[in-house]
Amino acid sequence: MEYRNLGNSGLKVSAVGLGCNNFGFRLNEQESVNIIHHALDQGVNYLDTADWYSQRGLSEQYIGKALQEKRSDVIVATKFGMDMGGINNQGTSRYHILNAVEASLKRLNTDYIDLYQIHRPESSTPIEETLTALDLLVRSGKVRYIGCSNFPAWQLADLRWMAQVKNLVPVITIQSQYNLLNRTLEKEIVPCCLAHQVGVIPWGPLAGGLLSGKYERAATAPVGSRVGMMALYQGNFNQANFDKLDALKAFARERNSKLSDIAIAWLLAHPYVSSVIAGVSGIDQLTDNIAGVNYKITPEDMIILNQITADNTGEIAFGDKTQPKK
Repeated sequence: MEYRNLGNSGLKVSAVGLGCNNFGFRLNEQESVNIIHHALDQGVNYLDTADWYSQRGLSEQYIGKALQEKRSDVIVATKFGMDMGGINNQGTSRYHILNAVEASLKRLNTDYIDLYQIHRPESSTPIEETLTALDLLVRSGKVRYIGCSNFPAWQLADLRWMAQVKNLVPVITIQSQYNLLNRTLEKEIVPCCLAHQVGVIPWGPLAGGLLSGKYERAATAPVGSRVGMMALYQGNFNQANFDKLDALKAFARERNSKLSDIAIAWLLAHPYVSSVIAGVSGIDQLTDNIAGVNYKITPEDMIILNQITADNTGEIAFGDKTQPKK
């Protein structure tokens, strides 16, 4: 396994992490525990979940069951902010944050959370209130680092600016949907992250399964499929993307590789990516995801892949490790 710094921190996380959104949804407790243990055996040390996943808390509960004596070897990331039932049991207010962290700590059966993330932006709470509450959690030791998820670039910049001027703990990561078929964050999010030294944690690296190569060209997503069930992925299921998929499959065949390996390796070829997280429904999928670490994208590969998928997204040059000065 390859390990990378989490954002601009000194914390090391596995290049491929384990998304735990299926725990309690498609996977029962024992299946979830087995997958976590197998992931740890393969060198994965980064688990990502949220309090809202799987009937509001089951995913966290299953992680807490699985870790037990292994907690010190694992980087646990969770999120808060979604509706947990009740007008004040959601959002980014100090009230909710302080309640939500205690509930997550109890479900995870731990004394601390390594990365605590704002699940999505919301406009009803001042940024200073949110960051002050998170700063308190870091200073108390209940949280080690903070991040955000699904934020536009201007709000990410606001978070960083407020932390700087108020001397508060800054967010060090952002989670965004990012894959070969959805590169929109390269327009504004990536430049913002480079300017502020924020790590990118892509979710949906296989575009809901499209980049696994298992779906054939069709007008609509198959009933019951991940890409069909989740609105977040349905925009990826279109004929333009299938044209790209045909070219990507040919690219993979020419290299005797799986399309999924190339999709994950392409993300990891970007130095601003801290870890790639993908949900799984079985150990076989986990094994396939981890295999992506072993495929190394060459500069020639990157040129071809950009030609297939770029769509004028403002792609940053391959291997560019330049960090603009603050």
